[in-house]
Amino acid sequence: MNLAALAADLRTAARDTNQRRLLVLAGDRDAGIDAAFDVLDGADVPDDEVAFVTAREGFRFERVRPKHARTLLGTTRTVVVCDAHEEFSPNVLGRLAGVVDGGGLFVLLAPPLDEWPETDGSFEESLAVPPVSVSDVGGRFRTRLVETLRTHPGVAVVNLDTDTVERNGSVDAPPGRDDHTPSPPHGHTYPRAAYDACLTADQSRTLAALERLRNAGEAVVVEADRGRGKSSAAGLAAGSLAADGRDVLVTAPAYGNAREVFARAIELLRETGTFGSHDEEAHVVSARGGGRIRFTDPPTAATRPDDPDVLLVDEAAAVPVRLLAAFADAPSAGFFTTVHGYEGAGRGFSVRFRDRLAESDLSVTDVQMDEPIRYARSDPVETWAFRTLLLDARPAVSPLVTDAAPESTEYRALSADELASDEHLLREVFGLLVLAHYRTEPDDLARLLDAPNLECRALMHDGHVVSVALLAREGGLDAETRRSMYEGERVRGNMLPDVFTSQLRDEDAAAPIGYRVMRIATHHAVRSSGLGSRLLSEIHAEKEAKGDGNADVDYLGVGYGATPELLSFWDDNGYSTVHFSTTRNETSGEYSALMLNPLTEAGQRLHDRHAGWFLDRMPGVLSDPLSDADPDVVRAAIRACDASPPVELTDREWRVVVGASFGPGMYTTAPDAFRTLAHRALNDNDSPCSPEAERLLVRKVLQGNPWATVADELDYHSTRNAMKALGDASVSLVERYGSDVAAVETERQRFEQT
Repeated sequence: MNLAALAADLRTAARDTNQRRLLVLAGDRDAGIDAAFDVLDGADVPDDEVAFVTAREGFRFERVRPKHARTLLGTTRTVVVCDAHEEFSPNVLGRLAGVVDGGGLFVLLAPPLDEWPETDGSFEESLAVPPVSVSDVGGRFRTRLVETLRTHPGVAVVNLDTDTVERNGSVDAPPGRDDHTPSPPHGHTYPRAAYDACLTADQSRTLAALERLRNAGEAVVVEADRGRGKSSAAGLAAGSLAADGRDVLVTAPAYGNAREVFARAIELLRETGTFGSHDEEAHVVSARGGGRIRFTDPPTAATRPDDPDVLLVDEAAAVPVRLLAAFADAPSAGFFTTVHGYEGAGRGFSVRFRDRLAESDLSVTDVQMDEPIRYARSDPVETWAFRTLLLDARPAVSPLVTDAAPESTEYRALSADELASDEHLLREVFGLLVLAHYRTEPDDLARLLDAPNLECRALMHDGHVVSVALLAREGGLDAETRRSMYEGERVRGNMLPDVFTSQLRDEDAAAPIGYRVMRIATHHAVRSSGLGSRLLSEIHAEKEAKGDGNADVDYLGVGYGATPELLSFWDDNGYSTVHFSTTRNETSGEYSALMLNPLTEAGQRLHDRHAGWFLDRMPGVLSDPLSDADPDVVRAAIRACDASPPVELTDREWRVVVGASFGPGMYTTAPDAFRTLAHRALNDNDSPCSPEAERLLVRKVLQGNPWATVADELDYHSTRNAMKALGDASVSLVERYGSDVAAVETERQRFEQT
């Protein structure tokens, strides 16, 4: 077998079609590394165009550990060698597949393919959530991976143990190279050089749509799979706008995500002779004539510093919806988002933000980019990655499910074996999860198929998935594990017990058995029709029932980035708030709420302890780490707690409260007394205060914000009006919670008689 010749043939086929090829070297690891060097010799690639991704050291090529594969995103190499023998995961596979340039090779060093499904690695160990062991982890994803390697076009397989080529990587009737040169549209206003820099007709069409951003009141949303040139289009638009004297503010999750935007903008400004200067440290590019392009992080961009003319948001799907909503107030805005990213797919942007964008004053233009930039259409490595990792999975098409209703659906427990054997079912389930969540990664597919602590439940309508939930078994840990968790050791896959134990100091919290609703998603065509509630109801009934010799399930739980709508949804479905984080969730940008739905006496005791502690803590944390929490989120979180804080005021405190409510007294004399009453009112299902008054209680009494800030945020005409409103609210509090207190009645009579 001549590996160098095989590599040369694959490289020739890849270059001739501007596609990529995948070469699998299956067998012993050392033999695979030696074979990879033969492949690189045959591929005739300069060393600086090769990335060797391995946990091993000692290579003359660029070497990246698999767990750091993300650092290669946004870069290209002619050849990427991936050592799948150690630190390998589906995420690594997906990220690296996107790094290989057109005409290049993706080389995968793998165990013998017949053995790989049963070969556990570090990723499989991560799926062994206590109390289960790695022997309980399935091999379904690896079986799927091997099957696609053996059947997909453009994949060559070499068996190193037998020294044979099992597949030569051929592609039937590959398309020729597309040398079409895009041209600018008639009447374009961006520079001709910007359109000359476009590499595809898609890019040119997108740039033409982005010309709308020259006018106020416009929004352009660009969606594309990775590798379509959306960031380059954003950069060309930014450069064109700056050359025209506009102030362009660019934001992204990190500056590294926006680096391509700035690179293309600078190139265009130089090409048009309008480049002024570049402060690389400050991330500011100045153009002649006063225009500029500057970068800030999303929280800063939400405040629109120095009133930019245009806001451009790259990788918008990775920016919290809370911040995206603030961007909709910009004079004009462009949103650029990846639909199916190699590092993870997520449609939270589309599902949650698009509704808010539609409600804004901006006129929205949508652009979809389909044509790859770095390689030709129908590239076999891309289609293999999409097929293997389900990056393009979608739920059932809307017409098939639009008449679904709770009473028309069937509740199903979908086993991992059933999902692995039914590609159509798996795609509908995973497609719903991708659609509903910010960031669903390739690793999540493997977890769905192989993690022994996960269960999948669904509602089916005419054979199609319309609502799905992923449940993670947690707790049931022995005393030694609970003790180590209490002392700071992280225990995988037990999110709720870990928070209760390590943060809230409850060493017994990991003893009860619970199921956490990791994800729940309902088809977008039938949202708000009761399907999610029906699914949760069925899960509750199933887990509450005893049988099959299984241990009792003590509680159902959930943790998520809290919004008023979500808190209300879970509250309506029997879940009660037991914890509220003091830092924002990195994914959603919201503070996280943990909620429990107890099923047994043990679950009830766990719930009651933490519900009480939650209410005890809230007045303190609201005045410090949660001083910026949305008042409607605070209201909903406290009201969803199935416990009641006591109203225990001394007679002196009651006299101060009554004096401030009915007489000349002052709220600042005894703010703790007002906090106690405000806290109780927010927890009361029959609140004595209006929603407007409750927001005032949160922002001023509980969070302690300055009067001027409170009046401005809550739209009072003046601080005096806000103060009067608090007095009115205090009257309602006294009448509800002090009606049977003698000191209250005596004090009220004194003022009512004057």
